[in-house]
Amino acid sequence: MKLIVGLGNPGKDYKDTRHNVGFLVLDHYLNTDDWKEKFKALYYETRINGEKVLFVKPLTYMNLSGDAVIQFVNYFDIDLNDILVIHDDLDLTFGSYKLKKNSSAGGHNGIKSIINNLGSDNFARLKIGISHDKSIDTKDYVLGNFSKSEKDKLMEMQKDFDKIIESFIIDGIERTMNIYNTKK
Repeated sequence: MKLIVGLGNPGKDYKDTRHNVGFLVLDHYLNTDDWKEKFKALYYETRINGEKVLFVKPLTYMNLSGDAVIQFVNYFDIDLNDILVIHDDLDLTFGSYKLKKNSSAGGHNGIKSIINNLGSDNFARLKIGISHDKSIDTKDYVLGNFSKSEKDKLMEMQKDFDKIIESFIIDGIERTMNIYNTKK
């Protein structure tokens, strides 16, 4: 079983913010309204290539994302190697992304919460660059909305994100990193 987690904040006020890129990626990939609620999260369960897959959007707000993730991991007995977390990254330029495994939270409070709850950083991440305008307070920046041109660029990138999700489910993180972490 695979667990794909998109990080974000619940509610209309946060819908199109930079911090919600994980939610946006899952919403576009799944294109469904059939989310169910469990363990302080929305989840969608399906099979892809014969593999059972849970897609999860924590409703705990970003800083407590791990509270929801740990419940799914424990209930479904999910191996840490079968987890992919999709989130924003201030240190990557907008329009770029990076797949990582076994790395620190890098100041991202949602990832910090997941690491603390799991007691490990041994899970995969799809880090999506949102840049960082240092003239704006970090909190205000990540909770700010994407511009029209940024939204358009994200829609272009979604094709890659869809392929990355599929590859992770079918081939695992090592092969997926080898394919999608190449320089373009």
